Amino acid sequence: MTLAGINPIDAARATAEAVARRSYGKLVAFLAARSRDVAAAEDALADAFAIALADWPRTGCPTNPEAWLLTVSRRKLIDRARQQDIALAAAAELQRMADTLDAAPDDATIPDHRLALMFACAHPAIDAGVRAPLMLQAVLGLDARRIAAAFLMSPAAIGKRLGRAKEKIRQAAIPFRVPARDELYGRLETVLDAVYAAFGHGWADPAGIDATRRNLADETIFLARLLVTLMPNEAECAGLLACLLHAHARRAARRDANGDYVPLTEQDTSAWDASMIEEAEAALRRASAMHQIGRYQLEAALQSAQVERRRSGKDVSRALVQLHDALAKRLDSPVAAVNRALAIADLSGAAAALEAMPDPATDSRLVGYQPYWAALADLLARNGADADAHAAYDMAIALESDDAVRRFLRRRQGLLGSVVVRSEM
Repeated sequence: MTLAGINPIDAARATAEAVARRSYGKLVAFLAARSRDVAAAEDALADAFAIALADWPRTGCPTNPEAWLLTVSRRKLIDRARQQDIALAAAAELQRMADTLDAAPDDATIPDHRLALMFACAHPAIDAGVRAPLMLQAVLGLDARRIAAAFLMSPAAIGKRLGRAKEKIRQAAIPFRVPARDELYGRLETVLDAVYAAFGHGWADPAGIDATRRNLADETIFLARLLVTLMPNEAECAGLLACLLHAHARRAARRDANGDYVPLTEQDTSAWDASMIEEAEAALRRASAMHQIGRYQLEAALQSAQVERRRSGKDVSRALVQLHDALAKRLDSPVAAVNRALAIADLSGAAAALEAMPDPATDSRLVGYQPYWAALADLLARNGADADAHAAYDMAIALESDDAVRRFLRRRQGLLGSVVVRSEM
């Protein structure tokens, strides 16, 4: 592989970056499935990339850089195994790797174990809070510093948690395999939830100010696309992809030219990414055709209905309530309950929505949940309870960390006693 007209050092770096982007997870998964050690596989591949950046400027970039990196990585793993006391089964596997080292496969013949690696990262034995970060690091190659910033943790803390998770995989001999059909659905939900959680952390920086978060949503959409590719007959994989694409398509419209927050009902639809919406709709149609209704398909259908309402002006309030009813039955979630109440407000009015709102007295999760207080304030204001609405706005503003959203809420709070405009958080 040559990059004509480019300095050899720059060409080597560009080639290495391209390989890392398209094949990092595939190479780590292949190595980890054999060594049974995610950390060792990552270290070996990191060493191989370092050697490549030293060698390729002198020798030229190889025709098949993936195979070159795999060969060097396997040698590193074998050297490490010979220096340490490792399990006999892993040693035997590494010896088989050594025996076939000279027959380096091309990229097309490297088995793709990324899906198995994702299931290992989301294994029930792994702490739920570290599954998404572990997947981002092991499958996409994100470093601990970037993951720490995205998940609002210190690099040292996230590094320790990731290290413990990888050690758990090694010591517990967590298998690198896609579960059998009878256990697939429960485990697949864990994988999908981890990808969705990672997307949420990227979504939390809507203005794209934080460079460590700016591309995180793109990275998790890559994971969602990978799941659809590797599991084309699983409807929820396509449903998750549709859900993420619909949300990401509106990213540019969530802030105006001054950086102020713009609610969905007031967004400029011409700023939405039309091609991304088309891809989302195609994924949702593919999922629906499989007749395996699940949470993420319902989430995507809600997004699709919102797009239909904004683009055509069609009244979809009844359909939205029905979809929220179905979702609320599947999820014991304050998010689902609050969003259902807002949908009821569109169909039956604020008083009916207030009746449907969950109560912090019976669900403590609501106490610190900012969208609950913002929605409650909006519904109270629409129902004429200005004093209670003012207090709810105070709670919502105090709990909100985004300056733009705080300004938006203060403006709405300032409208109390005059015309109250509906907000949709």
